[in-house]
Amino acid sequence: MAINQVFHLRKGLDIRLKGRANEQKLQMKSNGKYALVPDDFEGVTPKVVVREGDHVKAGDALFVNKQFPKIRFASPVSGKVTAVERGERRKVLCVKVEADAQQEYADFGKKDVAKMDGQAVVNALLEAGLFGYINQLPYAVSTNPEAKPKAIFVSALRDKPLACDFEYEVKGQEQDFQTGLTALSKIAKVYVGFGTQSSLNSQLSTLNLENVEVNVFDGPCPAGNVGVQVNHIDPVNKGEVVWTIGDPTVVLFIGRLFNTGKVNLTRTVALCGSEVKKPVHVDMLVGEELSTLLSNSYDASHHVRIINGNVLTGRQTTKDGYLGAHSSEVTVIPEGDEADEMLGWIMPRLKQFSVNRSYFAWLCGKKEYEADARIKGGERHIIMSGEYDRVLPMDIYGEYLIKAIITGDIDRQEQLGIYEVSPEDFALAEFVDSSKLELQRIVREGLNILRKENS
Repeated sequence: MAINQVFHLRKGLDIRLKGRANEQKLQMKSNGKYALVPDDFEGVTPKVVVREGDHVKAGDALFVNKQFPKIRFASPVSGKVTAVERGERRKVLCVKVEADAQQEYADFGKKDVAKMDGQAVVNALLEAGLFGYINQLPYAVSTNPEAKPKAIFVSALRDKPLACDFEYEVKGQEQDFQTGLTALSKIAKVYVGFGTQSSLNSQLSTLNLENVEVNVFDGPCPAGNVGVQVNHIDPVNKGEVVWTIGDPTVVLFIGRLFNTGKVNLTRTVALCGSEVKKPVHVDMLVGEELSTLLSNSYDASHHVRIINGNVLTGRQTTKDGYLGAHSSEVTVIPEGDEADEMLGWIMPRLKQFSVNRSYFAWLCGKKEYEADARIKGGERHIIMSGEYDRVLPMDIYGEYLIKAIITGDIDRQEQLGIYEVSPEDFALAEFVDSSKLELQRIVREGLNILRKENS
């Protein structure tokens, strides 16, 4: 694998937490309950195409994007549709399926991607219900086949706290990964981002990635964010579109489709966090109920926060929740509401992590910390301190952009590069923010308003 360029990033922050998953897999038997959640696909307005009691095969559509009905979303298993849950204003919350004992798969036929053109690849992904897993910049939403990309960016580097290492997941599936990249390269030029360790020592280094440009990003989190990689390689200007895959497992989904002719949404998930008794990896299907995984995995007497994803960008869930479409971790950390600390922040703490030198923990080197879910402070006015810039390795002014979004100044937002960012790019800034603002929510609302204005 030829490396085109190495980018050395200095801005960012690696948060070392206790509870990283060991490189071993737990064999788990599912309880047979699955659900596909439309909210996992940002920007999609779902239209359900099945009814309760219908029988579906793995790969059959459960719902489509109302705006682009060609974009289908496939069932991860074959079985009976047991419920279509709705919330306020009849918003579709999820479509539940109870799996058959013997799985049936919709057959889309094996294909030789070397002989296909870009439109044929897109049509195959649309037919199999996988196209919706591809996102786009600007707006950081699920893309559509009418948006012609100038390039496709894939990040194979996971560097968020306790992240499931893709190099561990991809072992034995290198051919599917190569097939997936080859298929994407038929649509547009593909840029793949690796970390230094992965690019030099992985089995992936033996692959012959034709029509793919490989770049290495050497630096702390968020070097693995696909938006950061786009910013350094080929920034997005107004009127341009790039497709992004920040979850490299999606490339495996695509490769399996062409190599087997079937939809296989199996992914390796890290069960991690300081509250987990034995942090391990496990193979799960997208939409699988978490109760089997979380049963007896932590002390039920403790008040914990269960996160569908990582601690920076994941969503709070429960044991009865379902694995997210892009979640490669299920994280369990203390809630923190039971903590009773004498004198609060004024104590010279050694067991708590601080970005600033408020605690003496900065003297402890590469120590791992047990973090909880407390915000430790209330929302207050923005102080122009350069806090965001220290952890945002992008050529934008983060604090000024956030202020422009809050004030609704669209012209200013465009000038400050809102088309280049996604909410996850501000996850670390949200962590270090002394103003305690929900920056990811603010960025998402700003992007949604811009998308509506420009539609």
